[in-house]
Amino acid sequence: MEKAPPPLLVILGPTASGKTSLGLEVAEILGGEIVSADAFAVYRGLDIGTDKPSPEALLRVRHHLVDVADPRQRFSAGVFADLAVSAIDDITDRGLEAVVVGGTHFYIRALLEGLFPAPSRDGTTGDRLAEEWRQDPALVFRRLEEVDPEAALRIGPNDRQRILRALEVFELTGEPLTSHWRRHKTPPKFVPLLAAPQRSRSELYARIDARVERLFASGLVEEVERILASNVPVEAHALRAIGYRQVVEMLQGSCDLEAAIERTKRSSRKFAKRQLTWLRGLREGTLHWVPPFEDGGAAAVTRLWEMHTEERRET
Repeated sequence: MEKAPPPLLVILGPTASGKTSLGLEVAEILGGEIVSADAFAVYRGLDIGTDKPSPEALLRVRHHLVDVADPRQRFSAGVFADLAVSAIDDITDRGLEAVVVGGTHFYIRALLEGLFPAPSRDGTTGDRLAEEWRQDPALVFRRLEEVDPEAALRIGPNDRQRILRALEVFELTGEPLTSHWRRHKTPPKFVPLLAAPQRSRSELYARIDARVERLFASGLVEEVERILASNVPVEAHALRAIGYRQVVEMLQGSCDLEAAIERTKRSSRKFAKRQLTWLRGLREGTLHWVPPFEDGGAAAVTRLWEMHTEERRET
């Protein structure tokens, strides 16, 4: 008889919803360790803009997959999934609970479902798409919205590499990337419990604005200057993160500090909107909306986790 996949606790949600604080409290209650699922917290030196866990939080609960990548190199979902499985295995082998916490939902999907075998890159197609992007990025993104609106919504208009790859897959296979994902079936590695802190849209946007103000006041501009001084190129994927991208634009002279802050707020709100849309269509399992951490969210998650693990034992 095949062994049933183990349960896995995943705390996700839109940016600034408080999932980091919620995950920290839950991990403490369970005596567990956190596996970060944040596409930019993996990069060393990107501390303020990614709002990484504080030194105090790192002392309270051990974190995995934070500061594991060189910002000169692109970190991929496939690498994340492999490292995350290794971290989860290590945690559970020591008799502890692994708590996956993060807002990069594509990483979470890669962890739970694996990656489909995409076609090999084609130099001719890739070069042509790259040139089209250089001439008019907005036009290229609109094409993706036409052929694969779900992928466009998930990726957003600024992630050049993923936009071009999605279009390349479409041109090489005649099918949108989303269709490949839907057809992709692999045995599940885990049976996840998915929980997210619930906040009203107005409260979430207010928290986003306050967070952006805090990050800039904490030295985000100076952090970007240090990163660039360490020979990280401006086109590096790490610097495409919201906040970093706007500061780079400011340093290049396209806007002033006030405009950079407002652009960061606007991009963050748009990103949160895309994340909420993704969560409404989540296919990896049932999403449980729970109170935020300050309203007893940790207790709600631990109750759900107890029921989830009990159900797994009975099956």
